[in-house]
Amino acid sequence: MNAPVTPQALARAANPFELDDEASYRRWREAKLAACPSTVDELVVDIADPAALTSAERGALLQRLSRTNMALYRAHTRQDDKAAVVALGRQLGLRQLDANWLADEDGLSNITQSDQTDGRGGFIPYTDRPINWHTDGYYHPQERRIRGMVLHCARPAREGGVNALLDPELAYIALRDASPGHVRALMAPDAMTIPERRDPIEDGSGVARPAQAGPVFSVNDGDGTLHMRYTARTRSIEWRADAATRAAVACLAALLAGRSALIWRVRMEAGMGLVSHNVLHDRSGFRDDAAQPRLLYRARYLDRSLAPELAWR
Repeated sequence: MNAPVTPQALARAANPFELDDEASYRRWREAKLAACPSTVDELVVDIADPAALTSAERGALLQRLSRTNMALYRAHTRQDDKAAVVALGRQLGLRQLDANWLADEDGLSNITQSDQTDGRGGFIPYTDRPINWHTDGYYHPQERRIRGMVLHCARPAREGGVNALLDPELAYIALRDASPGHVRALMAPDAMTIPERRDPIEDGSGVARPAQAGPVFSVNDGDGTLHMRYTARTRSIEWRADAATRAAVACLAALLAGRSALIWRVRMEAGMGLVSHNVLHDRSGFRDDAAQPRLLYRARYLDRSLAPELAWR
C-alpha cells in the first residue's frame, strides 16, 4: 500500500500558497485537513531518553511535525539536561541554533522569572504574566527567520502556565477561506513593521535592534513551506495603513480570540516538551512555587525538521 501524500509533499510539488493557483491550494487544503488530529493527545509521543531517540520515537515525532508542524513529547529521563534538548533537536534535523542575546553560551534560553538587569527582567517571557499570541523571532529580519523550536519543561509552575497552540497552515486556511484578500494583504513585504528597540543597558543611547518590516505569511525558498511571522501585541508594532490589512489583521485576531477547534491547549509537566516549526502560541499567566520556580529551556533554530521521507538518510 502506498503511503499517503503529505501536505508538505504537495507543497513542494506545486505552490498551494500562490493565490492564482486555486487547484493546487484545494488539493493541499484537502490533504492538510485530512491529516489534522482531532485532539491534542494525538500530538504526544512518549520517549525514553530525548538524547537517544529510538527509530520508532524519531519517526513518530517527525510524522507529527509533517502533519501539524508540531509534536509534543513526554520524556521519562534527563528532565533537567539542556544537552539532551540540543541532542533531541539534532536528531530531528534541527542544527542551526539562533544565538540570540538572551541565550546562554550553549545557545539555549532559560525561561524563568528574572529580576536581572541584563534585559531578561524587562521582557514578558521572564515574568509570570500572560504572553499573547505570537511566533518566535517576529522581530528578526527575513534572512534570520526562526523556522524551528524546542521548548522543554524542566519544572512547571505551581498553577497555570498553559500554552495555546495553532498550526500556521491552519491559520492560513482560515484566512484564505474567509477571503483571499486577507492572505494577499498579509503577504505584502511591509505588512507588519516592528519599530527599532533602544538598548536600556546603554541608557537609550544606541539602537539594540533596527526596525524590521516584513510579511506575515511568506514561502520558504527551497522547500516551498509556509512561514508565519506574527505578534498580537498592540504596542510597538506598525501595520500597513490600508483597509485590506486592517481587515486581515481583524480576521486573524478574531480567530485567535475565539474557541476554535483548530487551537490546542496544553500545560506541560516536567519532562514534557514541544518541538515545532515555530507555530503560533501563547501562554497563560501562572503562580510559582518559590522553592521550585517554573523553568523551561528554549532552543530556537534557523532550519526546520527533516521531512519524513528524508528522515532516514
